[in-house]
Amino acid sequence: MDAQLILENGSRFTGRMFGECKNVVGEVVFTTGMTGYQETVTDPSFTGQIVTMTFPLIGNYGINLEDMESEKAALTALVVRENCEYPSNFRNEMELSDFLKREGVVGLEGIDTRALTRIIRKHGVMKGIITSDPLSDDEIEKMFKSLDNSDVIMRVTTKKKYVVNPAGKPHVVFIDMGAKHGILRDLKARGCKITVFPANASADEILAENPNLVFISNGPGDPLDAPGTVDTAKALIGKIPMCGICMGHQIIGLALGCKTQKLKFGHHGGNHPVKDISTGRVYITSQNHNYIVSELPPDVVTTFINVNDGTVEGIAHKTLPIQSVQFHPEASPGPKDSSFLFDRFLKGVI
Repeated sequence: MDAQLILENGSRFTGRMFGECKNVVGEVVFTTGMTGYQETVTDPSFTGQIVTMTFPLIGNYGINLEDMESEKAALTALVVRENCEYPSNFRNEMELSDFLKREGVVGLEGIDTRALTRIIRKHGVMKGIITSDPLSDDEIEKMFKSLDNSDVIMRVTTKKKYVVNPAGKPHVVFIDMGAKHGILRDLKARGCKITVFPANASADEILAENPNLVFISNGPGDPLDAPGTVDTAKALIGKIPMCGICMGHQIIGLALGCKTQKLKFGHHGGNHPVKDISTGRVYITSQNHNYIVSELPPDVVTTFINVNDGTVEGIAHKTLPIQSVQFHPEASPGPKDSSFLFDRFLKGVI
């Protein structure tokens, strides 16, 4: 089915729908990963977004349900240059198109994704509509105005508390802002008992668990839209060690008195170089965020920086056991480049 991607700045791209066929509106971003499209589709941090893959051929190794990063697909739509209809891999269980249809996600193929990427790089992230209908200008404007991503965290957080590996040690309270399964897997692999709370959990609820560490996960959207999580983190400062990844990093930053700001087109993909300030070593990292931490107060130090643009990629408190990183150590493209950070997070609490 022929369809168009219509951007806020008036640009239009014509291609073909696959997966679910329906009209959708979302925030258009691009990700630079050459592989990992299944992880992209199921990463809750992409909730509310239309994601463009810059690599031209997507779907060539199919889908296997073992590599899901959440229980269901998270993004609004997937835009690709070419969707592979005949995947080849010994772990393949279904085609990408069939998976998107099962999950209710729109796919759009056959457009110039590199031209689209250049537009986003030049003009910044913007709203977009994918439609197979000839919409009027008023209908387009109405769809753009209907987009509201302020509640995306509560859409993807767990609805109730649950425990992973109940016999494990140390005990980690895990605040789920829209967590990837990979983070829980890495904590479990290190023997942790993990009590998972929704994003709106209170400090009293968390302290009642008597944990050794509080871990705040990744998640979608603007950290300023988080449902009280910053206040929860503030209330825990000085009472218990804390760490975080991605959205969790931004939440901890705000709780410590830092500022956050939105990037022009974000960091999305598995090839972002990050420098460890303490050693000078550079790691290739996986990232998925539109917001960063900035304007650190005197008692907070930068631990990692982005080599490409110099933005803050990690922070730590000078005297308290609080640290966080913007990138995803559980998704090390190496594949184990920065997974040591989980050991660093757990140091002193085991």
